[in-house]
Amino acid sequence: MVEKTLAIIKPDAIKKKTIGKIIKRIEDEEFIICEMKMLHLTKEEAQGFYIVHKAKPFYESLTDFMSSGKIIVMVLERENAIYHWRTVMGATDPALAEPGTIRHAYGFSIERNAVHGSDSPTTAIWEIDFFFKNEGNK
Repeated sequence: MVEKTLAIIKPDAIKKKTIGKIIKRIEDEEFIICEMKMLHLTKEEAQGFYIVHKAKPFYESLTDFMSSGKIIVMVLERENAIYHWRTVMGATDPALAEPGTIRHAYGFSIERNAVHGSDSPTTAIWEIDFFFKNEGNK
């Protein structure tokens, strides 16, 4: 089933100049990049995006990190996009990520792990709308 997912290249990966390598991997995995833009989230925008984690102890540090520099947000499309992108990303903790995954190659910690991806179809719709609501991706 062809579906869409949100992908984010996080501030740590941008600072390490791995944008091109990550996008090449996306293309090598036969994703279509339907939408893409670079932006810098405010703390409030990061808090809004990660609102589902508000009660968790890492919420403040995560939103500080995600508003600390530029990010690239993308809408990716392909068959089984959500599952496939999560497999390509690897485990949230780069130390536990399989060799060959993006997080194993470019991640530093659970928070600074290079990339983000939607975890379900419902989340994908919400996350895509958060960044691209009025930009014709539906």
